[in-house]
Amino acid sequence: MTVIWRVLFSAWKKRGYPYPSDPELLNDYHNSKVPHTDMFRCLDKAAILDNNSGGKYNSDPWILSTVMEIEEVKMVLKLIPIWSTCILFWTVYSQMTTFSIEQATFMNRQVGSLVIPSGSISAILFVSVLTFTSLNEKLIVPLARKLTHNVQGLTSLQRVGTGLVFSVVAMVAAAIIEQKRREIATRHNTQISCFWLVPQFFLVGAGEAFAYVGQLEFFIREAPERMKSMSTGLFLSTLSMGFFVSSLLVSLVDKATKKLWLRSNYNKGRLNDFYWLLAVLGLFNFFVFLVFAMKHQYKVQHFVNSDEEELKATKT
Repeated sequence: MTVIWRVLFSAWKKRGYPYPSDPELLNDYHNSKVPHTDMFRCLDKAAILDNNSGGKYNSDPWILSTVMEIEEVKMVLKLIPIWSTCILFWTVYSQMTTFSIEQATFMNRQVGSLVIPSGSISAILFVSVLTFTSLNEKLIVPLARKLTHNVQGLTSLQRVGTGLVFSVVAMVAAAIIEQKRREIATRHNTQISCFWLVPQFFLVGAGEAFAYVGQLEFFIREAPERMKSMSTGLFLSTLSMGFFVSSLLVSLVDKATKKLWLRSNYNKGRLNDFYWLLAVLGLFNFFVFLVFAMKHQYKVQHFVNSDEEELKATKT
């Protein structure tokens, strides 16, 4: 993290400097293990040799950065667009631990003489995750390898995209089911079975099996070698930001609808409209993700290493 602040500070301090005519004039260009790129060129100014500050003999990293440090910062910045589109998945996920659990209290939870605790409904989520994680390794990935002729089967971004699609479908299913539940409860004064919640839990669980693995793999593989711990932090921050956005969205919806949508009594509220809102936001977020994903360039060396490891594993 310190490297990022140093590069940004040095680049800002030299913002008025002209770009060098040749990138090879940048500090430590030939010793960089990471090839120089033209993206975020403004950061290259951090490696401009300045005679006023001692030129190449200046050892203060806050004044003069190396090309390798700058390229590492560029790699991190390149992850931000994908990072931003991963947040909404966890916003949807958070509904399974809040509103969907509360939904169950307004439904028939009796199975024979047993009354299922509303919180136990979330077990479906974990069963779904385990099921699709197993299917990924034994069915989906081998099938994808045959279709794409890629040893990875599905790339990390394809996994994330699949997870986002599942989250959108889950919110559509949740909206339809909640609308049906409320209609039956208000018109016929009866409760439908809590097992009608299975589709939305199952779909979100399936999405998590793809999105979680895809995000973790993406951030670890695409981050600079010397910033692996930070890449894990980036991934985990999408989870926390997702729950934060959920709280923010609830507050905004409460203000905009004067608490007509999200009431403590779901039979008098319009939770289904909130789910529809999440579905629309999720769909928009997915298209934004597609744009960023198509423009993203993977680190080639990671694919090479991954391919070699996969080939060795299949041979043994």
